[in-house]
Amino acid sequence: MPRLEAPMTETRCDWCGDDPLYVAYHDTEWGVPERDPHALFEKLTLEAFQAGLSWITILRKREGFRSAFAGFDPAIIAGWGDAEVARLLQDPGIVRHRGKIEATIGNARAYLEIEEKQGFSPYLWGFVADSPIQNQCTSLSEVPGSTDISKALSKDLKARGFKFCGPTIVYAFMQAVGMVNDHLISCPRHARVAALGGAAR
Repeated sequence: MPRLEAPMTETRCDWCGDDPLYVAYHDTEWGVPERDPHALFEKLTLEAFQAGLSWITILRKREGFRSAFAGFDPAIIAGWGDAEVARLLQDPGIVRHRGKIEATIGNARAYLEIEEKQGFSPYLWGFVADSPIQNQCTSLSEVPGSTDISKALSKDLKARGFKFCGPTIVYAFMQAVGMVNDHLISCPRHARVAALGGAAR
């Protein structure tokens, strides 16, 4: 995944608090445009597992997820079945939720179809015309939970076989992978991330 090494000395977005792991995620990763298809699959999977939980819970288990899910390699995950589901349900390094585990296997198969036909990254980025949306929010209350684009992407993902990809999950994913820049304009990361994404739209 791409990273920007930029020490923060000004006011960060309020949501990251002061947990070192959360701060590092905010300062180097969240909102940075991601184009690698495997990294995109990982982020979408983790957002699905986050549903109903806090994101810091997922961050703390991230390496456990990577180990349990074969580095989030869709070609490997797509071949899994009942035995792997049973194994994962016993793995304390992840969130042990049968529905989400089974959805991840099905999502890997749907990913492979998209990747073969048009490429998973071009498919996703096509929903924002291949250019990050640069929002200009001044407070967390202005940041949407979902948008028309996330609703459209959610609907299309579901039509292609994805599960656990509602509009809110999809919008959080879009924020995480830089399809939309939702750093508050008072946060130094807003300008730094915007510089990676081109002109504001």
